[in-house]
Amino acid sequence: MSYSIDDLKVLMARLRDPQTGCPWDTRQTYRSIVPHTLEEAHEVADAIEREDYSNLKDELGDLLFQVIFYAQIGAEEGRFSFDAVVDNLVRKLVRRHPHVFPEGTLESRIDPDNRPSEAWIRESWERIKAEERARKNAEGSVALPGRLDDIARALPGMVRAEKLQKRASRYGFDWPNVDPVFDKLHEEIDELKEAWQAAESGQGDHDAVEDELGDLLFVCVNLARFMKVNPEQAIGRTNHKFEARFRAIEQVLQRQGRSFEDESLETLDEIWQSVKGVEKKR
Repeated sequence: MSYSIDDLKVLMARLRDPQTGCPWDTRQTYRSIVPHTLEEAHEVADAIEREDYSNLKDELGDLLFQVIFYAQIGAEEGRFSFDAVVDNLVRKLVRRHPHVFPEGTLESRIDPDNRPSEAWIRESWERIKAEERARKNAEGSVALPGRLDDIARALPGMVRAEKLQKRASRYGFDWPNVDPVFDKLHEEIDELKEAWQAAESGQGDHDAVEDELGDLLFVCVNLARFMKVNPEQAIGRTNHKFEARFRAIEQVLQRQGRSFEDESLETLDEIWQSVKGVEKKR
């Protein structure tokens, strides 16, 4: 026997039943589930990063459960159902892919010998999304809709910075090439150093340091964008590399019967450099 999405919907309704359901599930709200949703999304990304495809199926199921959970709460409040979520999604994707569904229906097909270019597809995608934003703003009676309005504030900082920059770039607000971004990087480093020195001497405050550090990180995201590097993935790789090297230091000291805490920074750095040397030879 194999369970279906309909079975999952029944299960969710049972869990949320105020009389016979699970006490933990019944007291959850949209807001209380958000941390779990973010955690599950990161676990999906982690499984993919580690190429742990046997575990990916479980992680995707956990992420799907989050969607079912929100939809069940929506149905209980008379706002929307899971079926409405699916219907809205399919309609939106059909609308955004006229190069696949030329007549705007799921049944329509495009001539494989007359497919548009990727440039046309990207332009069409952005135009349709812009039209959707304008329509939402009109429905919400927003007098002066902003071009950055729909970029979620809850996104991780680097992810949101990249989205803000990409959106602004579409309207011509961008550097002409990567060279001035490097110049800006050096400028922000100098300004951060000045703010830090002022704060340390008592002539400035740490709010200014945080502000300048934010500027520096924002420029780093800009640099990544011009180099076509995903900043979140880049920092993820560096985190993994640091963790692996740190663990290698621990293992070296453990094999030699030495304690990490008893070693000098110079000694630890020597081992760090030797670990890096082994990596380069691989």
